[in-house]
Parts: sequence; structure tokens; C-alpha cells
Amino acid sequence: MSIPPAPAILAARNAVIAMFVLNGTLFGLWASRIPTVSAKLSLDPGALGMLLLLMGGGAIAAFPLAGRWVDRHGAATTTVWVAFLHALSILGIGLAPNLASLAVALAFFGATHGAMDVAMNSWAGAVERHLPRPMMSRFHASWSVGAGIGAASGFVAIKLGLPVLAHGALVIGVVAAISLWLAVRPSRSPLWAPEPASSAAHAPLFTLPKGPMVLVGLLAMCASLGEGAMADWGAIFLITTTGVTEASAAVGYAVFSVAMVIMRLGGDRVTHRFGPVKTARLAGATAALGAGLAVGIATYPAALLGFALMGVGYAVIMPLAFSRATSDPVLSPGKAVASLATLGYGGLLLGPPVIGFIAQVSSLRVSFAFLLALAILMAVLAPALSRQD
Repeated sequence: MSIPPAPAILAARNAVIAMFVLNGTLFGLWASRIPTVSAKLSLDPGALGMLLLLMGGGAIAAFPLAGRWVDRHGAATTTVWVAFLHALSILGIGLAPNLASLAVALAFFGATHGAMDVAMNSWAGAVERHLPRPMMSRFHASWSVGAGIGAASGFVAIKLGLPVLAHGALVIGVVAAISLWLAVRPSRSPLWAPEPASSAAHAPLFTLPKGPMVLVGLLAMCASLGEGAMADWGAIFLITTTGVTEASAAVGYAVFSVAMVIMRLGGDRVTHRFGPVKTARLAGATAALGAGLAVGIATYPAALLGFALMGVGYAVIMPLAFSRATSDPVLSPGKAVASLATLGYGGLLLGPPVIGFIAQVSSLRVSFAFLLALAILMAVLAPALSRQD
């Protein structure tokens, strides 16, 4: 395959960044309006939990379908079309008049979100191979920036009293329009062409990881499981273990999230200097040190420092795993990314209930020690990230 000219590579890089920002913005928008939607339909926690599970199920079901479309039609083309549908899915949530219609809307939102996740990560991997340095970590940092934009837009919309439908329409009219315009600009570039995948058309729809990708998937699951646990249990851990107020406990996840974003912005430089294997080992060791501080010392300052170190450790694992998946010698890019996304998303879904189960039979402090064990396992699994031809 001929090497695309530098302007085409730069345009494709910016297009991928725009897609990550858009995906994060739509997710942040939805997250910021959950209380509004819940109050509108008088949802109790159980009903809301089932709807969120349905949204996650929609994403998981869409992963293999998106992988097949990537292999048949190319990552860029698939990303843009799915991004368009994902933006429209926000309107469905705003229009839903009852529980049944909201369930359908959220399942569609989750499916398009998951499909876009597979497609844009596949496109990111294709673009990254033409860049002089790793870029995947900064692509994922762009997603976090987008999530912040979406959450901020939710804050403003709530202050102005905008319903979800009007809020979503405004975001589509501004963020989605700009992002999609940036994405279609390099459409004549070779980086838009489908990569050859001779077995893609006849391969089974659901493909499990094979060879070293099994270990890469487990590595990603360890990180995503920890990330999901931190999101749902971090504040409760601080309250029960250190005795702080709810307001102080809320600082914990903010520290964790900020540390992740900062690390992802600089993660590509670390990977370029040390390589993916050594970077993953350092990440696992850092996350283990953070979990050890939070569990072992269990004071508020130590826990906050531990949360920050865990954010630093988790930040680079998923970008490294996706980068490795797009260059897998056994699976086609679409199926490799789809199988990895299934395990990664599964970790996010499994993390909170696993921590809750362990806490139920022992204590929350013991359940966070489980995160320490997973962080150590991340360091052990790091060699799976080495590229094998």
C-alpha cells in the first residue's frame, strides 16, 4: 500500500480526533441529563438500572456487527455513518414519552455508541500506523475532552431549562455538524479505503480473541473493570473507609478522572520512549501502588493520592490494547477491535457488581484490594502487547 502524503495523514488524524470528541460529547450529554430523564418518567433506581443495563447490552450486541462493517467497507466510512446515527439517537431519548419507548431509544443509543467505538478505534489504528509516533492515547484523551464538553453543555441546558430534545438538537447542530464536516474532508485519502481482509466476508459474526489477543483482552478487562469500579464505588469507599463527607468523597472520582486525562495527553510520549510493553508494566505498577495506598493506609490524603495513581495507571492500557488490536496478525482489524471492545466493555459492566459482591461477603476495603491484584496482573500481562508478525 502506498504511503499517503503528509497533508492527507494530518487531515485523517484530525478527523479521528473529531470523531472521538463527538462520541465523548454525546455520552457526556446523556450522562448529564440522566436525572432529567429519570424525573420526567418517575423512574426508581431499579428501573433506571435496568435501562442502563439495556444500553450496555445494545453496545455489546453491536460490537461484532460494527467489526464486520469495518472489514467490508472500511473504518472511516463506517465511523462517519454510525456517528451520524449516534447523533440522531440523542433525539430519540428526548422524544421518548414513556418507559417502553425510552428502553428502545437507549438500546439504540447504546448500539450506535458501541458500533462507533469499534469503528473509530479501528480508524485510529489505521491512521496511527502512518504517524511517526504513537497517537492512540491522545485519541482517547480527546474522548474525555468531549465527555467534559457534553457534561458542561448539560449544566448550561439545565440552568436554562432546556428539555433534552432541544439540548440534543443544539449539540447536533454545533458539535456533530463540525465533527462530521472534519471527518468527511479527507474522504478521498487512501486512509478512507477498506483494508484488505480476505476472510472477513465469510467469518463468523461473533469472534473470540485468538492467540496473544486473548491476553490483550484480559489486560484490557483488568483496566476497564478497575475503571468501572472507581466510577461507582470510589466515593463510597472514601466515606466508609476514611469517614469523610459526601462532598469530600465526590472529590475522589474527580481526582481519578483528571489524572486519567492528563496521563492520556502525555501517554503517547511515554509509549514512544519506552515501548508498549514497558509502558504497560509501569502502568500496572503505578495502579498497584495507588490501590495499595488507598487500601493500606486508608486515610483521606493517601486515598486521594492512590486514586490519582490508579487513574494514571489505567489511562494508557485501553489505548495500548486498541493499538495492538488494529495490527493483530491473526484477526482482521474490525474483528480484533470488536472482540477487544467486548471484553473491555464487559469489564466496565462487571466492575461495579464484582466489587459490590466482594464487599457484601467481606468489606469494601477488601474489595478494593481485589483492584490491587488486578493491577499486578496488568503488569504481568504487559508482554502480550508486543506486536508479532
